[in-house]
Amino acid sequence: MFDSIYDVIVVGAGHAGSEAAAAAANMGCKTLLITMNLQNIAQMSCNPAMGGIAKGQIVREIDALGGYSGIVSDTSAIQFKMLNKSKGPAMWSPRVQSDRMRFAEDWRLLLEGTPNLDFYQEMVSGLVIEGGKVVGVRTTLGIEVKAKSVVLTNGTFLNGLIHIGEKQFGGGRAGEKAATGITEQLVDLGFESGRMKTGTPPRVDGRSLDYSKMIEQPGDENPVKFSYSSKTKPLSHQRSCHQTYTSSLVHDLLREGFDRSPMFNGSIKSLGPRYCPSIEDKINRFADKDRHQIFVEPEGWNTCEVYVNGFSTSLPEEVQFKALRSVVGFEKVKFFRPGYAIEYDYFPPTQLKHSLETKLIDNLFFAGQINGTTGYEEAASQGLMAGVNAALKVKEKDPFILTRSEAYIGVLIDDLITKGTEEPYRMFTSRAEYRTLLRQDNADFRLTPMSYKIGLAKEERLREMEHKKAKSDGFVSFLTNTSISEKVANPILEANGSSPMKHSDKIYKVLSRPQLVLDDLLEVDAIKEYIEKEELNKEVLEQAEVQIKYSGYIQKEKNNADKLSRLEHVRIPDNFDYKQLKSLSYEAGEKLSKIKPVTIAQASRVSGVSPSDISVLLVHLGR
Repeated sequence: MFDSIYDVIVVGAGHAGSEAAAAAANMGCKTLLITMNLQNIAQMSCNPAMGGIAKGQIVREIDALGGYSGIVSDTSAIQFKMLNKSKGPAMWSPRVQSDRMRFAEDWRLLLEGTPNLDFYQEMVSGLVIEGGKVVGVRTTLGIEVKAKSVVLTNGTFLNGLIHIGEKQFGGGRAGEKAATGITEQLVDLGFESGRMKTGTPPRVDGRSLDYSKMIEQPGDENPVKFSYSSKTKPLSHQRSCHQTYTSSLVHDLLREGFDRSPMFNGSIKSLGPRYCPSIEDKINRFADKDRHQIFVEPEGWNTCEVYVNGFSTSLPEEVQFKALRSVVGFEKVKFFRPGYAIEYDYFPPTQLKHSLETKLIDNLFFAGQINGTTGYEEAASQGLMAGVNAALKVKEKDPFILTRSEAYIGVLIDDLITKGTEEPYRMFTSRAEYRTLLRQDNADFRLTPMSYKIGLAKEERLREMEHKKAKSDGFVSFLTNTSISEKVANPILEANGSSPMKHSDKIYKVLSRPQLVLDDLLEVDAIKEYIEKEELNKEVLEQAEVQIKYSGYIQKEKNNADKLSRLEHVRIPDNFDYKQLKSLSYEAGEKLSKIKPVTIAQASRVSGVSPSDISVLLVHLGR
C-alpha cells in the first residue's frame, strides 16, 4: 500500500502539521502527511485571522525561513492592519483578517503542489518503536507505515473533550472526533502528560446583525502584506470589521448560567489561556468592569458567517443566545453554532530538545498544541522547525536551532524547553529580551540566509532579500553622507516643532530628531531624486528609517546579545551529574537534572537557578 519507508511522517494537518510537512518535503525528504480528514487541512479552528502582537513577527519569521503561512495569509486576506504604529518599530505587528475557506483551500493547493509530499486520510492510533527509536506509525485500521522520523502535531485532538454547559462529548473540534491511543502509549513509554483547555465563541449569521449600531473598524488605508515574496500583492480593497460592547445586563444574563458552566462547576479542571479568557471568566475576574469589547469579524469575502471575538464561552447554548441578543447590534442575532470549550492532552515541553525532538525517543518530534502552546502562529512556527529538524536528522546533519537574539521563534522554543508551561503559552513582545533586533520588518535579513544554508529557503528568496538589503543600505549611506542646508531644513523643522539649524548638516542627523519622520523629508529635492532614481519602495524606506532613528538602541541590544552569546557557546557535557556539585543549591540541582540544559546560557534561564549556581557551574567547567 505504501511503496517504501518515508523519511518523515507528519501526524496532523493543522497549522503545525502543514508547515512541518511543507518544510520536510521542500528540503528533499520523502514525506507523508496523515490526517483524519483531508477536507480540513489548515483549518482555522478559532478566529479567522493571522498575526497580531508578537504573532505577526512570528508569521514574518516563518515566511523569511521559507514557510507558507505568510503567503497564504496574503492570498486569503480580506483586511490588513499594522498594529501599534503609534509605538516604536519593535512593537509594530502585522495582522490580517482571513477568508477562512480560502485560507484552508490555498494551504491545501500549496501542499498538493509541493514535490516529495504524499497524503493519507486516517487516524494514527500509535507509534512503532524499536530500540528506543520511532520507526513508523500505526493507524486504526492496523496499517503500519514505516518512517525514519515522525512529527506529532495533534492539536486539540488527543482525548479531546468538548463542553457546552452540562453537555460533554468527545471531539477534537466541533464536528470531528477525538484521537485516542497515542497519549496512552507515550505515557507507557515514560512521558509525562497533562490536560489543557481552550475555548471558542459562537458563530452567527451576519445578515441578522445591525451594523449601524456598531463602530466600524476598517483596514489600513495603505495596506502592506505579510510575505517578503514578490509573488503576493497588498490588498486593493478590504472588508471592515466592527466593534460593540457587552453591558451590565449582558453580564447579569450570563451569570444566571454560571452554576451550569463547566468552568465553575468542576467539570473542567485544566487551565485555559490566561490572555484569551472566556466571557464568563472575564466577568468573574474583572467584576468591576461593566462592559467588555466585542469584535465582530467576517469569516470571508462572500460568506455571511461572523466570528464573535471576545465572547468565547462554554455556557449552555440557550444562555449564550439570550445574553448575546442583549448586545447592541445583536438584538435579532441568529446562531450558526454555539461556543464551546475543549479539553485535550498535552506533553510538558521540558521533555524535548531545542530541535523539538523528544529526549526519550529518538527521531520523534512534537510541535504545536501538544507542547502546551496556543495560537496558529505559535503552532506553525514549531511545525516548521520540527519539520526542518526531522529532515536534518534523517540527513544526519546538525539540528537547526534559533537563539533568543535571532528570532521570536527562538524565544518561543527556548521558553518551552527551558521553563515549561502549565497553561497555554502565548507569545508576547515582552517575552523577548531583544525586541529591537527582532522586528517584523527585518525578519528576512535575520533568517533567510540561515534557511538558504540548510536547504529550505530557495535561491530566489535569498536574491530578493539581498536586493532589498542593498537598496536599504545604499539609502542609509546616502542619508549619512549627504548634507541638507539650514535654508531647506528649517521650514520643515519649525513646522514639526523642532529647533532650527544654524548651519548645514547631514540628513541622517536631522532625521534622527524625535520630532521628525522620513515622510517629512520626502519633498527635499536630493532625497526625492535619489528615491526616484533607485526606485525605492515603501518597505526599503521603512527599513532605512528604522536603522537611522533607532541605531543607538539597535547597537546596544547587539552588544548585549553578543555578551550573552559567549555563554551560549559554553556547552554542558551530555548526562552531566549535577549532584556531584555540593555547592549547587538543591533546587538548581533538581531543575537542571530534569531540564538537562545544553549550554550555560540555557541553564541560566531555568527557573530556580541563581547567578551563584551558574558561577559554580562555570568554575567546575574550567571557566
